[in-house]
Amino acid sequence: MSEASGTPLLISLAGAVAPHALPIFLLALLTAVVAGGAACVGLQRRRAAMTADAAPQPRRLLPSLALGFVAVIAAAAVFAWIAERATPTRTLGRADQVLADGIAATLPWAALRAFSLLTHVGDPAVLIALGVGVTVALLWRRHTGLALGWMLALGGNAVLNPMLKRLFARARPLHEHGLAVEGGYSFPSGHSSGAMVAYGMALYLALRLLPPRWHAPAVMAAIAVILTTACSRIFLQVHFASDVAAGLLSGGTWLAVCIASLTWAQGRTWARPAT
Repeated sequence: MSEASGTPLLISLAGAVAPHALPIFLLALLTAVVAGGAACVGLQRRRAAMTADAAPQPRRLLPSLALGFVAVIAAAAVFAWIAERATPTRTLGRADQVLADGIAATLPWAALRAFSLLTHVGDPAVLIALGVGVTVALLWRRHTGLALGWMLALGGNAVLNPMLKRLFARARPLHEHGLAVEGGYSFPSGHSSGAMVAYGMALYLALRLLPPRWHAPAVMAAIAVILTTACSRIFLQVHFASDVAAGLLSGGTWLAVCIASLTWAQGRTWARPAT
């Protein structure tokens, strides 16, 4: 379908969704949280016990690496597609603006105030404090490798997102509520990518270090925090929806690379012969 033929549908959809954005978000959030918790419980029941001396098996490793490579390429392609079309004159950019205008006109003030508080979970200062605190705790428990992986994950995203913002230099949407003031460029959302990496890595650490009974609650909490932080940027009209989608995508890709790297390093360590 060409962009010209697809324009009315996408913009009409954005206009139809905007007045109902809050209940749609709440329903989607509840569904994602419950589904994540249920999936975690199901995987726990089916997962075979792993031993600490188990080495990576080539017949499983190679397909996994191939799948990961394809996933990274696909994520890059989707990111490029969003970036190319998120301009004021293209379909996606026009739909972004319609959605932002509709939310501004219909979102209750109480919900706007709530999102203005919830969004701080993704503030750089909060993520820095979280990064330092988790690093200290990991080093205290002598999890040096995990501490290094945690620092590199957060630090890498802190470098990547500003680079992408300067590359695309998209202006932020305008708003008049005064509850959130942001400077700099809009694409991709730093709060969205930061929340994805920080709380996604925190979930990885929780699954590694906490007893199994805490895994499902950790998954549900991470999903809730990441989605709420990301969507708060749309409701506060400091980011367009495509900014948030791109932020989650870039953050999620970097998160996957970091977790895969840690898992690979752990596997290589396991495979070393005893001395």
